[in-house]
Amino acid sequence: MRTFMTVAAVVVCFSTALVFSADASETKAKMEKAKGDMKGNVEEMKGETKAMNEELKGNDTKAEVERAKGKMKGAKERAKGKMKQLKEKATD
Repeated sequence: MRTFMTVAAVVVCFSTALVFSADASETKAKMEKAKGDMKGNVEEMKGETKAMNEELKGNDTKAEVERAKGKMKGAKERAKGKMKQLKEKATD
């Protein structure tokens, strides 16, 4: 009986650890996605700032190029965040 209770306690502890581990990896996955979104927004703001500076100088074409570069970098950062999120979910 004592052996059975010991094994039961070990199984309960192990299953509890698995549940907490799954919650932790889900939280990390959400954090990775949030970081990717944040970095994407920052890159877009940088591009917009550079575009405004070029517009003040009168370079409308260069302003559009800077805006497009900012959007592309922002999309890249968001994609990297999404990939990290999926990687964390896959390691569950």
